[in-house]
Amino acid sequence: MGAYDCDVLVIGGGIVGLSTAYAVTRAAPGTSVVVLEKEPGPARHQTGRNSGVIHSGIYYPPGSLKARFAVQGAAEMVKFCTEHGLPHEVTGKLIVATDRAELPRLHALVQRGRGNGIPVRELGPAQIAEFEPEVRGVGAIHVGTTGVCDFGAVAARLARLAEDAGASVRYGAEVRVVGRRGSTVAVRTADGTVVRARALVNCAGLHSDRVARLAGDDPGVRILPFRGEYYALAPSAEGRVRGLVYPVPDPAFPFLGVHLTRGIDGHVHLGPNAVPALAREGYAWRTVRPRELAGTAAFPGTWRLARRHWRYGAGEVRRSLSKPAFTAAVRRLLPDVTADDLIPAPSGVRAQAVLRDGTLADDFLFARSPRMVHVLNAPSPAATASLPIGREVARRVLAELR
Repeated sequence: MGAYDCDVLVIGGGIVGLSTAYAVTRAAPGTSVVVLEKEPGPARHQTGRNSGVIHSGIYYPPGSLKARFAVQGAAEMVKFCTEHGLPHEVTGKLIVATDRAELPRLHALVQRGRGNGIPVRELGPAQIAEFEPEVRGVGAIHVGTTGVCDFGAVAARLARLAEDAGASVRYGAEVRVVGRRGSTVAVRTADGTVVRARALVNCAGLHSDRVARLAGDDPGVRILPFRGEYYALAPSAEGRVRGLVYPVPDPAFPFLGVHLTRGIDGHVHLGPNAVPALAREGYAWRTVRPRELAGTAAFPGTWRLARRHWRYGAGEVRRSLSKPAFTAAVRRLLPDVTADDLIPAPSGVRAQAVLRDGTLADDFLFARSPRMVHVLNAPSPAATASLPIGREVARRVLAELR
């Protein structure tokens, strides 16, 4: 290969980065691919710290990348798990209105779902009980194509498939320097290793904007980390929830609210909320990284976002600091639950891209520069949609090679 160590270099070993590597090997056999992941294994952050839901695509505007990739990705994810013997189940889910004021938004979701080609059934209060006897609401919709799986296991299988096709996946390889000269992109990792490539893909998730700046590109957005905190139902209370139960979301935010999820492991998780994290990998309040926090504070979009949505944010922080407040949010859907039924569960952090004017990026966001493709916003349903997203990113980076 002469001056190059590989054709395509992927930064990030989450599900999107590994899906991209796999897609490149399938679309262009013989193309050499290297994946660099700073953790000792795949899927250690967003991919491995979510509720494991295969989203149907009902929430997303028809024609958006989210809608297109989620609807396609949900079907592909079920097929992929089936073909590779990975744990999964198509359970369907309920979206429940607990107040009559939410019914217009619920009806709008019905129309949106049907616009995306998703099978949706409207339910009255008595019909809710047929699916979830202990859930209460004034109306609901049943979405039949939603399911659950283990996205960490999916990511690990994608890594293996990419390696079987000739790719190299290197763990413990944190990228510190990114350079570009002529037709060569070079990175240096924390241990001093230099990797040279013909093109680079930035799938660094929580660090994607930082990697773009390392490469000399202005991403135009800042990744603001939002921690999603979960509880689990105690074993004695797990029988109260059969499947997946969601509230009607606030359309002003990309967060879906506190919901009830019976995962592929059989346990029922409650959450998440969405509170500002004090570090990009801030999985608890005590995790504070002053340099990262200073960067967040210096970004004008942070303060514009805070001024616009401080009431919503205050409610999320309250639910974070107060177990009774979190329990009250759960009780809107599951009235008989008590604080004693809730036990702490691991948190996740969502990488949310925010524009300079304080607007939350609400769709997948890609950017390109010579020899580079940056994946700057890949929030939920990115795991669900990872297979078509990987093909889309592969298409873009292979165009850079040509």
